Amino acid sequence: MTAKFSLLLGTAALVASPAFADKAAVLDTYATIALAAYGDSLTSAETLQSAVTALVDAPSPDTFAAAKRAWVQARVPYQQTEVFRFGNPIVDDWEGKVNAWPLDEGLIDYVDATYGGATDENAYAVLNVIASPQFTLSGETVDATEITPALLESRLHEADEVESNVATGYHAIEFLLWGQDLNGHDAGAGARPWTDYAMGAACTGGNCDRRGEYLKAATDLLVSDLAWMVAQWQDGGDARAHLLTDETAGISAILTGMGSLSYGELAGERMKLGVMLNDPEEEHDCFSDNTHNSHFYDVLGIRNVYLGSYTAIDGTVISGASLSSLVAQADSTVDAELRAKLDATLLEMAEMKAAAEAGFAYDMMLQRGNAGGEALIMGAVNALVDQTRAIERVVAALRVDDIAFEGSDSLDDPDAVFQ
Repeated sequence: MTAKFSLLLGTAALVASPAFADKAAVLDTYATIALAAYGDSLTSAETLQSAVTALVDAPSPDTFAAAKRAWVQARVPYQQTEVFRFGNPIVDDWEGKVNAWPLDEGLIDYVDATYGGATDENAYAVLNVIASPQFTLSGETVDATEITPALLESRLHEADEVESNVATGYHAIEFLLWGQDLNGHDAGAGARPWTDYAMGAACTGGNCDRRGEYLKAATDLLVSDLAWMVAQWQDGGDARAHLLTDETAGISAILTGMGSLSYGELAGERMKLGVMLNDPEEEHDCFSDNTHNSHFYDVLGIRNVYLGSYTAIDGTVISGASLSSLVAQADSTVDAELRAKLDATLLEMAEMKAAAEAGFAYDMMLQRGNAGGEALIMGAVNALVDQTRAIERVVAALRVDDIAFEGSDSLDDPDAVFQ
């Protein structure tokens, strides 16, 4: 265990078993952590917004690199909010606007010839809005002379009710900053040149002015969407009010989010499925090769919620009455087991993260026959499944009824993946 992760686990252990708490206090901590994490997500998105404005106003290698760094940094707090998704309908209904994936990037911009064209599943897979001031969508002519947040949100996102028509959010911005990753299982992320935002004769890729418009519109929309979600968790906000209306239902929401993200979403759809298909596109941050960080911070977010503690981007620790404490009152053995499983999962993710940062990228790990990569990913998958089983024992210890975690064919019915 590296010193960095040893310190992380040690610090969390200090807040793992505070004074016993009641349900109302636990829910208040949960909502306060949600507010802090979404607040940090908004702050980091505003930093990204400033970096994008600097890039579009004065394109250069430096402003381009700064915008990409800001995007990666913005993912750190946001991924820690995903645990709030599945148990809270307000979050789940909204999440597709900001974090939908995978996407048919040809909807947005130019793609390599090997990408193909329109399909029966998606007639707009290569629409290329950036190159099209006017186009036909669902039988209607759309004026896209000006690329605005309203155009992206109301006309393009999930156009024709196709989920892969992702026009907004982190991954649309990621594609506009990195471009396609054409390396397959080889090393390297997307290699979009900074000159895709240059003006005049220096412009590459064509339509550099419209590409800048799209990037700014998508980033502005991300900021406004996050600001809306922050408001939902403030005192009097709908998400906080809904959570606090029924204490038992509120505890159920916490556990649903923890179990669904652990099992069906992360262990299944985002990780084991990619191992089964050996597909380098089956990674969450596929353009930037940042998937290892997204997975790591998802797991950290689950742990934050159980331990009732979140470390903000400015270093402030927000903590309070924890679900761990509530479980310890009911069954201290079950609480100790889940805390140990959470630590074990985070360490597996830390190993995968360290390997990726040392040059063994996540899409390289997915290559068929790469035993080392499969071991890293499946070590984390297995830890997540074990963690979910411990969460199920928490559900039983607290006698919370009517909880169903999200599943995944890759875990529950592997043969169905290939049918």
